[in-house]
Amino acid sequence: MPAPLTFDAPKIHSAIEQIATAIRTRHGSDPTVCLIGITNGGVELNRRLGRLLGSKIPLGELDPSFHRDDIRQNPIPKETQPSIIPFDVTGRTVILVDDVLFSGRTLNAALNELFDHGRPAAVELAVLVDRGGRKLPFSADYVGLTVSAGTDKKVVVTLDPSDPSRDEATITAATKKS
Repeated sequence: MPAPLTFDAPKIHSAIEQIATAIRTRHGSDPTVCLIGITNGGVELNRRLGRLLGSKIPLGELDPSFHRDDIRQNPIPKETQPSIIPFDVTGRTVILVDDVLFSGRTLNAALNELFDHGRPAAVELAVLVDRGGRKLPFSADYVGLTVSAGTDKKVVVTLDPSDPSRDEATITAATKKS
């Protein structure tokens, strides 16, 4: 079995800065822009982008669990997070934030949950890692790292809120479901 491919903390931090710079370049100080992290992987990335972009950008968290298209095959986790969006999304440019973009199913569920909260003027997507393998026609507007990881691989992102020096993204062999 080949060794896992790992992106270390400096590479992750550079990728996050790259995303923040691209958002800043596109939107400047537009007061309608907000960031909403998709639970669980996008929440810490969302916080970090918010810090880099400044305190005026509203932040929220969105849990798409109840909108998943595979809800019959995979039961809803016992611990779901409530969506916390302390502002009206109607008329705003919402940037959804997640750690990994793969098939697009989580994003599809997130869009359904988002529209339960209002009607944004536009929705964009920021992801730390785009691993390819889309099953739905989505692409990210902002990408930190692009990797090619087939269905036999797993991409795991760790963003440690208490010790960013431990941040990493690892590509390993996926475990087979029995």
